[in-house]
Amino acid sequence: MIELTKSQLDELGEIANISMGNAATNLNLMLNKRVDITTPKVEIIKRSNALDDYEKTCIFVQVQYVKGLSGNNVFILKTPDVLCMTDLMMGGDGSNREGEVTDLHLSAISEAMNQMMGKAAASMATMLNTLVDISTPELYSIDVDSVKHFEKMFESEKDRFVKISFKMTVENLIDSSMVQLYPLDFADEMCEKFNLK
Repeated sequence: MIELTKSQLDELGEIANISMGNAATNLNLMLNKRVDITTPKVEIIKRSNALDDYEKTCIFVQVQYVKGLSGNNVFILKTPDVLCMTDLMMGGDGSNREGEVTDLHLSAISEAMNQMMGKAAASMATMLNTLVDISTPELYSIDVDSVKHFEKMFESEKDRFVKISFKMTVENLIDSSMVQLYPLDFADEMCEKFNLK
């Protein structure tokens, strides 16, 4: 079973801080609003605890690494924040935070995440001294309570992840958390590449 040291968790925090800082700059340009992301909090969790910070429905974004790293990024975004961000991207004032997430919203947020993660991947490529490329994001709208209930029925010590959480603010419109989940073996591989650079 893979175990990560405190030093490795610190390295993952450093990688995430730099790559997501650059991603936030990109989001800033897309939304035309100041975007701030805090220093990440890094912890190891069971899969069944991944959604503990969320309620109702949320948007689950998966981005696969196709070159340089073998694994994926999973982001979890709150539905009102997705609606606000897509409203800003479409020229609105960001006040539209209620209602259903439509295919149009998913398409817009997919493009935003593609741009952000493209920038983050470029940063990681520099830090890891290797070519890093990503897939197009896959998005799902999920019912948090249903998933929590389902996951708790199948808890296993093997289903452990590194959870990297950021506080993200977009001026006075969004004050939210953004979560990245890495399987332990992927996190271990990332640290190994970071130390070989």
